[in-house]
Amino acid sequence: MPIKVLDFRGQPAMALGLPDGSACTVALHGAHVLSWVTADSVERLYLSPDARFDGRSAIRGGVPLCWPQFNQRGSLPKHGFVRNVTWHADAGAAGEKPGTLVLALHDDQATRAIWPHAFHARLAVTLTPRSLRVALSIDNTGRAPWSFAAALHSYLRVDDIAQASLEGLQGANRWDAVRDDRHVDLAPALRFGTEFDSVYTAPAQPLHLVQPAGRLEITQSASCTETVVWNPGPELSKRLDDLPDDGWRHMLCVEAARIDEPVMLAPGGGWQGWQQLTVL
Repeated sequence: MPIKVLDFRGQPAMALGLPDGSACTVALHGAHVLSWVTADSVERLYLSPDARFDGRSAIRGGVPLCWPQFNQRGSLPKHGFVRNVTWHADAGAAGEKPGTLVLALHDDQATRAIWPHAFHARLAVTLTPRSLRVALSIDNTGRAPWSFAAALHSYLRVDDIAQASLEGLQGANRWDAVRDDRHVDLAPALRFGTEFDSVYTAPAQPLHLVQPAGRLEITQSASCTETVVWNPGPELSKRLDDLPDDGWRHMLCVEAARIDEPVMLAPGGGWQGWQQLTVL
């Protein structure tokens, strides 16, 4: 399955396709997954039509990478810096299984000016007929330990958020960032209509995004100890200039994350976190 190099809204990207017609596209800027289309020609990710493709800004939608910081929990730019720099195709990825596209990023003078550590990051995107797996691997290539937080900030496309629900978080510990409230979520299914921003202790079982058209199963690695669920709602959507006013109606972020307890990585150490999306 050949990997194609293409131009996507003026920016370089790579595309991977399967014989059944399913395909995914990943921008070199930020190793950002932009699109995942299944064999039935349905786009499964939400990409804002107002997203910036200037080679400098974070892209609104798809699967942004948050590393080595989540949100504004630290001194780095929001969600870290790797989503705002250019990655490259990994020439050493020949051993990956078929249907996998790999991008890599090494520290350089520019990254060390922002975050003074030596690292190697790889993003492996694996496409199968009914699923997409996104795996972020981090290696400490320096001589001193350092810590980080991470998230795969997936924007899932929904036809109408009013008719969508998310199942599987009943009984999970929840921090509601909108109300700054901590509690156990007792709802058998989450529903959306106003701003929703919560960090959950990741459950052992898969989550399910349920819509009239079908179900999407969402799983993540045990190394991602939190699940973040976010929808901006109508008011915040109007204030985000890279999102249409009605963009909130067509997206739900369900993120595999490592936030509350940062990873401490010793010299020579490695870590991987992944999320898999499967159409049922």
